[in-house]
Amino acid sequence: MKIVVAKTAGFCMGVRRAVDMVLDASNQSREPIYTYGPLIHNPQVLKMLEEKQIFRMDQLPSKGSGIVLIRAHGVPPEDEQSLKDLGFTVINATCPRVIKVQAIIHKYAQKGYVTLIVGDEKHPEVVGLSGYAKGRGHVISSVDQLRELPRFDAAVVVAQTTQNTAVYKDIKAWCETQAPHYSVFDTICGSTEKRQAEIRKLARENDAVIVVGGKQSGNTKRLAQIATRTGKPVVHIEEVSQIDYGRLSSAGSVAITAGASTPNWIINEAYEAVANHLQRQHPVKTGLFSIRDFLLKTNIMAAAGAGFLTYACSRLQGIAQDSHHALIAMLYVLSMQILNHLFTVKSDTYNQPQRAVFYENNRRSLWLLAVLSGAAGLYLSFITGAVSFMILLVMSLLGLSYNLQLIPLRFNKRQKARIKDIPGSKTILIVMAWGIVTSLLPAVSNYTDWRSVAVVFLFAVGLVFARTAFFDIIAIQGDRITGKETLPILLGEKRSFALIKSVLIVDMGILMVVSFTELLVNRAVLLALMPLGMLLLIRFFKHNRHISGPHREFIMEGLFVATGLLSAVI
Repeated sequence: MKIVVAKTAGFCMGVRRAVDMVLDASNQSREPIYTYGPLIHNPQVLKMLEEKQIFRMDQLPSKGSGIVLIRAHGVPPEDEQSLKDLGFTVINATCPRVIKVQAIIHKYAQKGYVTLIVGDEKHPEVVGLSGYAKGRGHVISSVDQLRELPRFDAAVVVAQTTQNTAVYKDIKAWCETQAPHYSVFDTICGSTEKRQAEIRKLARENDAVIVVGGKQSGNTKRLAQIATRTGKPVVHIEEVSQIDYGRLSSAGSVAITAGASTPNWIINEAYEAVANHLQRQHPVKTGLFSIRDFLLKTNIMAAAGAGFLTYACSRLQGIAQDSHHALIAMLYVLSMQILNHLFTVKSDTYNQPQRAVFYENNRRSLWLLAVLSGAAGLYLSFITGAVSFMILLVMSLLGLSYNLQLIPLRFNKRQKARIKDIPGSKTILIVMAWGIVTSLLPAVSNYTDWRSVAVVFLFAVGLVFARTAFFDIIAIQGDRITGKETLPILLGEKRSFALIKSVLIVDMGILMVVSFTELLVNRAVLLALMPLGMLLLIRFFKHNRHISGPHREFIMEGLFVATGLLSAVI
């Protein structure tokens, strides 16, 4: 069975903005935080907000204090003013596209126009829009309802931003012929139009459709309705346990889409649940994928990548066959990666749910593996030399203290800060740690020319930065939920991708330029293929976000193994 995931699946701009705003407020403020009504129509997100002590306010209280966030759907203007009058600090997270519709209604209502809103009468967005019509608003959902209304001398027609595009097209056509004096505006969100157009196409091209998202979400229900009209089997689920594999049993291909309020981790879970169900029908594939998943979950694959990168760095500097330092790098990275995941199981719950379950079920064994591998790495560095041992010892202590509250400073609303609370520290520290163990430690023991060391260090950290920053972009939703301030959260996805691209291009340029000197071994230019390969992979993954997480991670880590293998021929 082929699985296709819609490119438009998941958070739209307005929902992402609202979720980011409430999470930022929670991470930075010590005041009570509320959302006026449910922030979005997704049960998992609402549960997550409750766990973060972000409370839901369904009615205006007699008085209050703290922060109230107006949800993406918007509210009537009198409700917003009442919240301010009651003493709340109001953060308006209304979607900018909804605000545009509010502005249109407000402008024409002041001129005495009647407002015709095409949408679901009880939907919170429509309730909010009606509040701007000055009591002269009518909500309709079909051409028949429009015909039943009197012909107004002056009327403005707008649509709920998540309305069915086909329905609104029919209403606009009626207005053109029957009431050409009405002012009609195209207010359906571009994201909604693309999402609906894509599911029509995918439903026609595939044998079955899975729609992921809240059962109360209007735009998600419309996706399911549109897919159903094609005659294909459609399964609308809120969580993966609701997937009816019986309805999919005869399908040769399945399309997965999701509403605008569905987070990435739920979409990824749905994809992997269907993929795992298919794998169980093929014993050979099941075995291969089980090996892959074990290597990734235990971080053995990442550690192997560090070892092969170390070998490549040694070869570039002309150091003789050096498996000793490659093993030190593997053991150090294995220890630190396991420890980091043991401390951040909560983030993995949102980013990599299967890994989180693995760490919860095997906590003791993983602790033992982390301690033993860290101790073995220190022992090997000790017999290598005092300088190598001291460098690795300091790095190990920094790694151990990364998640501990040791620094007597305050970041955001925390009384004590950890190294991990320093904005952007995760990305930078991982990159520096890998750079040191893969390029500097071998050089220290072999007294290599400092200029070649500097070049190889830049090559190594460039590759590791691209890998780490890309993984951070993929994990941005879970990291924001748990309060991490990674580099992509600080810079934004667009700037982070641009930075990754620039770093990899510079990485290629350094190797190509230095290849004309005697700083590195002959044919060192061949390794410029590695930054190029990573750049192409990241570009591909950027435009295909919902490729299986394990597939994506295995390929990225495998590129470091390939770097070591390629270096064997230079």
